[in-house]
Amino acid sequence: MKSSLSTAARQDESPTVCLVCNTGFAIYTYRQGLIRMLVAKGVRVVVLAPRDRTFAPLEQMGCRCIELSVASKGTNPLNDLRTLAALYRHYRTIRPQVVFHYTIKPNIYGSVAAWLARVPSIAVTTGLGYVFIQKSRAARIAKTLYRIAFRFPREVWFLNRDDEAAFLRERLLVHPERAKLLHGEGVDIDHFNLAPLPGAAHFTFVLIGRLLWDKGVGEYVEAARMLRARYPHARFQLLGPVGVDNPSAIAQTDVDGWSKEGGIEYLGEAHDVRPVIAKADCVVLPSYREGVPRTLMEASAMGRPIVATDVPGCREVVADGVTGLLCEAKNAQSLADKLGRILEMSEEARREMGLRGRDKVVAEFDERLVVERYRQTLHALTGAAAFKGEPQ
Repeated sequence: MKSSLSTAARQDESPTVCLVCNTGFAIYTYRQGLIRMLVAKGVRVVVLAPRDRTFAPLEQMGCRCIELSVASKGTNPLNDLRTLAALYRHYRTIRPQVVFHYTIKPNIYGSVAAWLARVPSIAVTTGLGYVFIQKSRAARIAKTLYRIAFRFPREVWFLNRDDEAAFLRERLLVHPERAKLLHGEGVDIDHFNLAPLPGAAHFTFVLIGRLLWDKGVGEYVEAARMLRARYPHARFQLLGPVGVDNPSAIAQTDVDGWSKEGGIEYLGEAHDVRPVIAKADCVVLPSYREGVPRTLMEASAMGRPIVATDVPGCREVVADGVTGLLCEAKNAQSLADKLGRILEMSEEARREMGLRGRDKVVAEFDERLVVERYRQTLHALTGAAAFKGEPQ
């Protein structure tokens, strides 16, 4: 890749890299390996995101955090233009060597702002979400904005082949040669180490993630209703934030109603999901569409069988019948059937399924492979000595 940056910038021993997202939580949760690599190489890491509780731990890791207003589920163009203007001002002040944008609005407005500020950027599409799930006016507008904005990044990274193919099929990329496949953002396989199945008298399913209708939470609740009478020892848990800034957000009143009904146990949020996965027998994600879901990679890394939907992203992680089971999307009966199959399996069969899942994650989704991809790209873009590879 030929860089057009100045010789002075290429020789900068302390380059600056910006990470921009609609939540600080996502930066902290999904990109710690990247941040550790950058900080260890003496790179100045600047995070721009709405302020949340993860700003403090990000700063402890060595990042500079700047609060950014992003109306993730808003449709007011004035708010979005304010986000674009704020990003432009920040880029003009910070002068980063490269900016990485994550999630839809940073991808769209950040890519334009970076081009206006003459700063190289890379757009990382972490999942297409409602844009390719819904047939709404907002989705049509979002596709138009993608088509405009994605002419500007140096590269556009996709986490799975289905998302890349969707953008190419709908001609949303003016420069299709800039599309690159990242194949997920990886998982720390040492942090999410193998854990034995709990072996308790009850059997625990858990769905981990933001509580969105698009995550299949409604189908999960309905499947639990179908299975409770036949499998009274089965427990169905939910872990993740309620009422998030997303068009598909589930309200607290819905969660409270499910809890009162007695079939769903809401666990709230957790800074560390490993204890929850360790206590579960199976992790469930009946999502309508994903990038490559971190929840499933983490569960497989810890040796848990998985039930997920046969949709882009989920099928990247789950080998049907080998490391877990795939069901039809938006189909509670299909989900209930697959959960029932897991319940009917012997503990040994579930253990073997989980071990095969661990092997798959180690081979395909080790975070170190993803971090190395970032390093190589940064070196190709900037030529900075900080991004040179380690001597062999």
